[in-house]
Amino acid sequence: MEEAESIESPYPRVAIVGSGTIATGVAAVASTAAERVVLLARSDQSAERATRSIESATERLGVAPAVEVEVSLDPKAIAGSGLVIEAVAEDGDLKATVLGLAAETAPEADLATTTSSLSVGGIAARLTPSRPLVGIHVFNPVTGMELVELSVPEGTPEDVASRAQRWCLAIGKTPIRVPDTPGFVVNRLLFPYLFEAVRLMETTGLAPEDVDTCMRLGLGYPMGPLALLDLVGLDVAVAIGEALAAETGNPEHAPPDAITKRVGRGDLGRKSGRGFFVYDA
Repeated sequence: MEEAESIESPYPRVAIVGSGTIATGVAAVASTAAERVVLLARSDQSAERATRSIESATERLGVAPAVEVEVSLDPKAIAGSGLVIEAVAEDGDLKATVLGLAAETAPEADLATTTSSLSVGGIAARLTPSRPLVGIHVFNPVTGMELVELSVPEGTPEDVASRAQRWCLAIGKTPIRVPDTPGFVVNRLLFPYLFEAVRLMETTGLAPEDVDTCMRLGLGYPMGPLALLDLVGLDVAVAIGEALAAETGNPEHAPPDAITKRVGRGDLGRKSGRGFFVYDA
């Protein structure tokens, strides 16, 4: 992999729409290779949370940012951006709406989505007027995970795909082009394993910590499957599972009841303080 500092970003100005963990992580890494980075939040409260998250993420970068991330509530703040990245909830209609509004405000920008489970081409098909869209699927924590699954739907101009790939290299990531299919590669292979761990826990009565300890010590995994689900977010896991099940027709790819019930209670994992485990505020 080429060193990040040897790669010039094709996007001096980058905008991120969203204020959650992925959005703030992307903003932090984007700040290492840009002249201006703007994160667009929805409310004063989400802007305050995002500012704190960006500060924490920036501290974990290991390299000095080139610019301080601007957090704004004004949609016009993204005007003039060369790249606009959508990082909102895993809902295709919402993503298409957000991207459509971004395209109006920044008509010259390349558009990207951070979806982890939905078809990039399917989201692009909902944009009016039609615009090229690439998938830039980063992993949590964004500051620490090297891989980016770069999904380029059929018909996307190669120059758009090339710029997106070069940007990933410029921020120190390793982009791998993957098929535009639900779950891409990592989640397509990972989530059946995670869901089977949940079903095993349910049918055997094993404690979550025992399931995780077996997988950590038995296979040398850095994190057990239930703790990993909590880190990903149980609501995100439900979205990924539903997309996989719809794509494959395999009911075992659907999220188990033990996950959907927790989501219904608002227990989303680390971000809510409770999932399969309880976390300090």
